[in-house]
Amino acid sequence: MTILTTARLRLEPMNDSHFDGLFRMNSQPEVMQYITGKPDTPEDTQSMIDRVKARWIEYGFSWWSFIELESNEIIGAGCIQYLGRDPANPLETGWRLRKESWNKGYASEAAQAMVAFAFENLKTESLCAVCHQDNQASSNVMKKLGMQYRGIERWYDMDTAVYSMDKAEWLANRK
Repeated sequence: MTILTTARLRLEPMNDSHFDGLFRMNSQPEVMQYITGKPDTPEDTQSMIDRVKARWIEYGFSWWSFIELESNEIIGAGCIQYLGRDPANPLETGWRLRKESWNKGYASEAAQAMVAFAFENLKTESLCAVCHQDNQASSNVMKKLGMQYRGIERWYDMDTAVYSMDKAEWLANRK
């Protein structure tokens, strides 16, 4: 299982020791408004951790917890996973952050590391990201990554804005 590092973050594959930090984030209504529309229960968060641990074993990738190096606290989470959780679909990246960590560049920082992992380690030829149509903050991160808007598609029981990039676009956008 791969740990990724950035200037301010350590991305660790989700595990049971992350429960408190993940639940703290997932129980914030503002964090979940565009994901499930309601805060997680403790059971929801544990179920997520259990699913993610199984996917790490099965696929060798899934969700990471974002741990801020300065505080050693979980401030977010993000993934490389199959779109719609179906291996027949392309890979997607996604993220969420604790409300206190919004607007500090953490999502872009973590997303760049996850995207590099997908293209360099998993050798994917393309990557997409989806978000609720009203989630301007996530759309902005997708654009900052160099992803192009593809349209509205139905994923995760909602009409989502879909962005994508291929490996050549990623290489051209790397700084």
